[in-house]
Amino acid sequence: MSSVIPVPADASPAAGRASTGAVVKAVVKGYVALTKPRIIELLLVTTVPAMLLAARGIPSPWLVLNTLIGGTMAAGSANALNCVVDADIDAVMKRTAARPLARHTVPRRGALIFGLVLGVVSFGWLYATTNLLAAAMAVGAILFYVLVYTMLLKRRTSQNIVWGGAAGCMPVVIGWSAVTGDVAWPALVMFGVIFFWTPPHFWALAMKFRDDYAAAGVPMLPVVATPRHVARQIVIYSWVMVLWSLLLVPATGWVYAAFAVLAGGWFLLFAHRLYASVRRDEPSNPMKLFHLSNTYLTLVFVSLAVDSALSLPVTGWPF
Repeated sequence: MSSVIPVPADASPAAGRASTGAVVKAVVKGYVALTKPRIIELLLVTTVPAMLLAARGIPSPWLVLNTLIGGTMAAGSANALNCVVDADIDAVMKRTAARPLARHTVPRRGALIFGLVLGVVSFGWLYATTNLLAAAMAVGAILFYVLVYTMLLKRRTSQNIVWGGAAGCMPVVIGWSAVTGDVAWPALVMFGVIFFWTPPHFWALAMKFRDDYAAAGVPMLPVVATPRHVARQIVIYSWVMVLWSLLLVPATGWVYAAFAVLAGGWFLLFAHRLYASVRRDEPSNPMKLFHLSNTYLTLVFVSLAVDSALSLPVTGWPF
């Protein structure tokens, strides 16, 4: 009888390297997931148009790139720290059960250090490549999102997303200040568009996942109020959002004005349809409005970018 013991295939050096590679890939994927890339994409969509309008022309590509890099790190920091604080409720909710800390694919301490480092680096990057005001506002947005929204408001009031959503409005102001070094009224109007957009956007999602939030003890408006009240609030905020978006017309041109009106009318139509369905106790699909809200915000800000590019001279080139 042979005394040689067969070596399992998965114990070979090549298999070991493959296994190590898979582990490293999973860890990297986990840390990237902490930053919530899909949310960051939407934030960046609003930053570039704000910079175009602020420049009254097309700003330096390097300035735009550096602002986007710093803004991405700042948003990633806020989202990672949010995941650290909310790890317990993320594990309870079906919608968030796959997040890295809920699945324990990333250690909580590692996520905390990762979020803090991203925040520090984002400040340094923006300070070095743009200006102190933009860098300071990025840090302010991180602190507001983590300390005010996540730790103070989210588990205590149904108005959590109304006031907490202000952090998500900051990219347009940061983009504007990166170009001009100050904050002017068009930046505040863009801030307001996103501020009034956030409740309809998030409440539509929360209507769909009401049971999730209830199980986690998070008093989102759909958890503590009737569907009719929630749908009515969605309609009210939608009207304010659309009307507020028109305040930007004096600083823009016909392209933005046309899209603001058309996209706004489209959004209002869906908001009223949702309210009508709820009022008649008919089956409703709030996720239609949720997905539409992403499209609406993209259309409005892309039209702003196109309007700015078509109407204004090129400035700040080549670098």
